[in-house]
Amino acid sequence: MNAEADPSPRRSTAPEPDGDPLAPLAALPGVADAVESVRAAVDGVYRHRVMRRRSPEVAAEAALRGARASAALAGADWALEEVRRRSDFGAEPQARVVGAALRLTAEAGQSLGIWPTSPLRVLARLHLVAAGGGPAAEGAVGRPRVPGEAVADDEWGAGSPAPDAVEVAARLDALNRVVLRGTSAPALVTAAVVHGELASLRPFVTHNGPVARAAERIVLVGGGLDPKSVAPAEVGHAELGLTAYRSALAGYASGTRDGMVDWIVHCGRALELGARESVAVCEALQRGAA
Repeated sequence: MNAEADPSPRRSTAPEPDGDPLAPLAALPGVADAVESVRAAVDGVYRHRVMRRRSPEVAAEAALRGARASAALAGADWALEEVRRRSDFGAEPQARVVGAALRLTAEAGQSLGIWPTSPLRVLARLHLVAAGGGPAAEGAVGRPRVPGEAVADDEWGAGSPAPDAVEVAARLDALNRVVLRGTSAPALVTAAVVHGELASLRPFVTHNGPVARAAERIVLVGGGLDPKSVAPAEVGHAELGLTAYRSALAGYASGTRDGMVDWIVHCGRALELGARESVAVCEALQRGAA
């Protein structure tokens, strides 16, 4: 991946498959500081005394809050208690969005062992799970878009057309080869690239944002940064706001050095906020308030 400035906003930002194209991103100005700050924030959760006895409860609450936040970014901004109490997520469009986010969170945990050897299979499965039980284009579930298919639900908003199916296929192939080859880049950098690439490509007809965030979670957990999945980056992305999320994604899509740094730092800040949320959960459990 070229980190040099490029005036063209539409050039491909797909990772180049040769060598270790993610490693140089870790050396960009500001990225090392973001990596260090994230590590300190996540370690703060793991050092909490509640984690020694009740880490499964913290992880369960983090999963719920992460799913709620991912759904909020996708247009279903429900209160946490509403998500907690509901059992039917198929009745109306917003309920289906929340249900999809909850299913993706569960599926991400089941995909950790498969991702390093078959990332495209995981992405197809994530999309299938997200779309389950809801309306979707005939035959478009569990596979990338083909020529002539458009994105039906798009968190980018107006003014940012999705790449065509040919570009999507090429860039997914490049991303697949990078994941298979492995990288020395920190988990934050890898997760940010996976998230940014999928969110920019919008490879599926529906549910691209939630799938991209679920893939980010898989990389953060599988990469060892957050092995117990107690620091939900989705919470931070939602807290920073949809406008900031779109702006940072636009930086990634530009392929410029500054754009890449801004996106990685944005993802780092989101993860820090997710870790802060789980520290608050730990404190509440310690007080007996949760």
